[in-house]
Amino acid sequence: MLEVHPPSEPVHGWRDFLIHLATITIGLLIALSLEGCVEFWQHRSLVHEAEESLQTEINANARELDGALDDVRKEQEVLRRDIEVMKKIIAHPKEENREDLTINFRIRTFNNVSWKTAESTGAISYMPYERAKEYSNLYGAQNEIDVAEHQAVRDTVLAIAPFLGVKKGEPNPGGEEAVKIADRLEILKAQLMFLESQILGLDDEFKKFLARHPG
Repeated sequence: MLEVHPPSEPVHGWRDFLIHLATITIGLLIALSLEGCVEFWQHRSLVHEAEESLQTEINANARELDGALDDVRKEQEVLRRDIEVMKKIIAHPKEENREDLTINFRIRTFNNVSWKTAESTGAISYMPYERAKEYSNLYGAQNEIDVAEHQAVRDTVLAIAPFLGVKKGEPNPGGEEAVKIADRLEILKAQLMFLESQILGLDDEFKKFLARHPG
């Protein structure tokens, strides 16, 4: 906090007044400059720490992406099998012996602690616009994948829910219900294809970012 004190001695004439005014002005300018320098270095240090943390987090998330892509492709294979099972049930609704539908979808969560910390501390606002935009785009794409993964799991459970309480030897869901289940599985198949394209897109963005900022 800056403080301005009145002159300790009486002011005699305009000359003394102007000297005191110039002294106060110069003192204020020096104090403001020093305060500005301190804030500049504090902001610079904050940004540096945030970028180091973000770089580490992005590297870790980029490594996790291969596993996420592998999980989605495995679930696509499981889903193709489930669709074949449903086609058999629709074709032979009275057949009791059947293969069960399966859920085999693992959610891979991406870390965003460093990003949220950078936002809450204000570090993002002190970064150059283009760099802040790069981070925002990456973490925005990550969030979209997280949302899509959770939606896919919910839709998978809803799709095969009629089978979860059915034991072997009991009647299959038949007729119209079986067709609805098959339709849901086909929609889920499209969701997983879209999710795969999202993951591939994020993988490309990660590679471009890490090429520009090898860290």
